[in-house]
Amino acid sequence: MSNMRKYVAECFGTMFLVFMGCGSAKIAGLEVGYLGIAFAFGLTVMTMVYAIGPITGCHINPAITIAMRFNKKIKTEEALGYIAAQLLGAVLGAALLYAVLSGGLSYSIGVDGLGQNGYGLASPSGYNLCAAFLAEFLLTALFLFVICGATSEKAPAGFAGIAIGLCLTLIHIVGIPVTGVSVNPARSFGPAIMTCIGGDCTALSQLWLFIVAPVLGGLFGMYAYKFITCQCAADGKKSK
Repeated sequence: MSNMRKYVAECFGTMFLVFMGCGSAKIAGLEVGYLGIAFAFGLTVMTMVYAIGPITGCHINPAITIAMRFNKKIKTEEALGYIAAQLLGAVLGAALLYAVLSGGLSYSIGVDGLGQNGYGLASPSGYNLCAAFLAEFLLTALFLFVICGATSEKAPAGFAGIAIGLCLTLIHIVGIPVTGVSVNPARSFGPAIMTCIGGDCTALSQLWLFIVAPVLGGLFGMYAYKFITCQCAADGKKSK
């Protein structure tokens, strides 16, 4: 399968994630609450794992792609293509969401936003920069840890999407009040770009955190999993 098909799949998957996840917050947030939003993100990733997983592995997240590159699961040029496709997909998803929301009589992108992430005054519950960075780091580390375990050769076949989707749901249940939850630089990138075009560049000015913390957290989670599994394997050999 050509790389271009993989890039298109990653673009579509990320677009779907941003549209459905952020859309659940902006269109149905008052009805479904934080729990409903959390399930929207988790279910979207779960469905995409089964839809495009056989094509690309379903990264739809630069933090995952970078971790997989460091783990030598993907080549550098392919990883760069994945990331570019994910960022484009996120912008398209945010743009499509804005197109739908703009049909509402009382909607204003500068006031209501697109479900963008933030800290300080931009945090849903006013959490500061340090708390936001720590939360994004830890939650992404947990996410990559689960991804590595769920997709390992020893994991039950066919259940990876369920574990990954439910993990992302749990992450959102805990993290939405802190930052709105990113754990995905592309998910933050799309809404930040679109809201800045709409006149509010707060999310874009804070975007660095939602790039750095998830990438570092993802690498930490991946290496933590490798350390634990290698250590367990070593201990098992010694016991024999």
